[in-house]
Amino acid sequence: MKHRIKIFLLFLTLCLANPAAWSQPVTIEDAGGWLESVWVKWHAVEGAESYNVYVSGEGITNQQIDGQLVRDYGAYFRADALGLAPGTYTLKIIPVIAGTAGESTETGSLIITAHDRTGFAFANEKVPGAYKANGTPKDNAVILYITQNTKNTISLDVTGANANPCVGLQTILEGFKKGKDNRPLIVRLIGQITDLEYMDKGDIVIENNNNQSGYITFEGVGNDAVADGWGIRVKNASNVEIRNIGLMNTNSDEGDDIGLQQENEYIWVHHCDLFYGDAGGDADQAKGDGAMDCKRSTYVTLSYNHFWDTGKSNLLGLNEDTTEGLFITYHHNWYDHSDSRHPRVRFYSAHVYNNYYDGIAKYGVGSTMGSSVFVEANYFRNCRYPMLTSMQGSDVFDENTQSNDYSDMPTFSKEDGGTIKAWNNCMSGQRRFVPYGDAAYPNSTVDFDAYVADSRDEKIDSSIKSAYGSNTYNNFDTNEAVMYTYTPDEPEAAKEKVMQYAGRMNGGDFQWTFNNSVDDASYSANSALKTALVDYQTSLIAVMGDTVTVEDTTGGGGGTGGSEISGDIVHNFTKSGLTSDYFSITGNLSDSKGTVVYGGLTLTQCLKIESTTLIEFTTTEEAVLTLVFNDNYSGRIKVDGTNYSATNGIITLTIPAGSHQITKTDVANLYLINLDLATGIRDNELSGLIVFPNPVNDQLTIKSSQIITSVGIYNLNGGLVKKSEGNIKNIDVGELKSGSYLLRILTKEGTITKKIVKK
Repeated sequence: MKHRIKIFLLFLTLCLANPAAWSQPVTIEDAGGWLESVWVKWHAVEGAESYNVYVSGEGITNQQIDGQLVRDYGAYFRADALGLAPGTYTLKIIPVIAGTAGESTETGSLIITAHDRTGFAFANEKVPGAYKANGTPKDNAVILYITQNTKNTISLDVTGANANPCVGLQTILEGFKKGKDNRPLIVRLIGQITDLEYMDKGDIVIENNNNQSGYITFEGVGNDAVADGWGIRVKNASNVEIRNIGLMNTNSDEGDDIGLQQENEYIWVHHCDLFYGDAGGDADQAKGDGAMDCKRSTYVTLSYNHFWDTGKSNLLGLNEDTTEGLFITYHHNWYDHSDSRHPRVRFYSAHVYNNYYDGIAKYGVGSTMGSSVFVEANYFRNCRYPMLTSMQGSDVFDENTQSNDYSDMPTFSKEDGGTIKAWNNCMSGQRRFVPYGDAAYPNSTVDFDAYVADSRDEKIDSSIKSAYGSNTYNNFDTNEAVMYTYTPDEPEAAKEKVMQYAGRMNGGDFQWTFNNSVDDASYSANSALKTALVDYQTSLIAVMGDTVTVEDTTGGGGGTGGSEISGDIVHNFTKSGLTSDYFSITGNLSDSKGTVVYGGLTLTQCLKIESTTLIEFTTTEEAVLTLVFNDNYSGRIKVDGTNYSATNGIITLTIPAGSHQITKTDVANLYLINLDLATGIRDNELSGLIVFPNPVNDQLTIKSSQIITSVGIYNLNGGLVKKSEGNIKNIDVGELKSGSYLLRILTKEGTITKKIVKK
């Protein structure tokens, strides 16, 4: 009996010392696979200050995802793992309580499918964006996380920039503008992002001087990434991908949700939601200006986008004045009660296939200025005029007089016509459609809307010309030297696929149902929809490691936004190079050894561990030293004359008080040094601040030579749990739950943020 009591008391002691040992695992609410990503939602665990999430499958095992991919929505938590090859995966969630990992919970098998990489953007063996053809990040890719909190403070050193570090999203992108930095760049938007402090005429602009070795992906995380109030403009750029973003309330000078402005090539825009922008000054701008326009660009694919009652959806072409070398693909887009320009084409060779035209008030595809448009296997439901060719056919036909009116009826500013080749389209509910040579319509070899081919491979004879301009079809779609390989869906299947996959992940977080009996024919702005967009507010509460940024008072840390690093002294070689107030560092830096993500930081510059490399420092007390190398590094490094081996790129060891040296054993790349002092949380000597005891039971004492104005305590998800005003010397933390917290001390000389542990 006494033996059992001793075992029970021992168990109880261990549980009290380690709350995670008796905590409950998370309860998963939902999980699923998507296009090259997986996601999971779960309910909060009592006392958990954070969660570690790991992904396994297709060549990876228990790979921890970046902290910013874990978010708090109040009613649930959610994590997304991005950049995964197609296959079967699982996600594992572990709550962290009082700094200790608890019991894990794992999802069932989650199936990932591949993105549809079809269209002219992939011509000439190109793969636009910073992901490989298999969906994983390209080698040495830099990943930036943009949130409402980090949008203006995110920083990165960029090769060729006017000054480094580049601070703020637009400034970073302008660093890539010169095309000197060849690192693939992935910019991930999280949640609802409103106007940034610095933009270009109200837009975020992506440029890279047509750098053929540069690749940029601009993407949203999960189903709720929103650019609210600003647009995305691309110019003088090559190899750019934009995906999984909702754009609403755009009020930039250009006025487009997304605009390919000039001199672009190999551009892929897909799975975006396009909503109303601010009304413009013209009568046809009540729903905003353009939704997704393209000018003076080639080798472009626009696919799986959802256009929500947009007024002018896809303007294509402006003043190119040539029909040579201009290629674009529109496929699997959902034109959901939008009005016109699906697309409206000047000059281009455009392949328009497998799109769903769903209640279109004005017209579907329009061809002008010698353009050649192949309209294939689309589904048209109640589209007033499925296809129009400028200054002929239905474009000039007055139904009231049953005759052509070349003055009042034309849709396209009386521009010369182009030619539309149509094949295998499904149409119902249209007002009028005139095929070439149809005996049901008078003079239909001149007044036709489109040439309806007998087969997909049929070539249009050069004798068939537009009524205005005498332009002919260039048969680009049957030219093997030009056309890509693809397999179109049947129209009915395309409609179902579009409704499942177009727009953001799983349909996005904004829900709206159109009233077909009204909205099919109306091209006025829907006031209720407009109000819902203006009033839109994200349900996102916090991003792990984002809301409160741990400040590195020794000159390190900070790297690319919010940090989850809890060290008292941190040196980040990406941000601080060889400069440190604490460490004496001798050696050479490199920014070409790959990218490491650690503690919420994206690390792109390292110290090369060579024979001449030397790091020296002194601690006044015992400390835990962590060294961060490349993810797969398993070599050795010498600390105080003893060799230590890395595991998955990390070395962690306890060092005594005294002087220390780090030198080479094996060749390595060191990205970050993290030092946790054993007692007390101290700033460097210049701050004159000491916080003790730590860990703490009830009363926390603050000694400072500076005048304190306020003290705030935050959980590691960024939530404020306690705040005191004035020159505080003691703060009562007895009512706080056991766990780790961030202590933010505001003084007249600045802000100091440190980690404390509540027993």
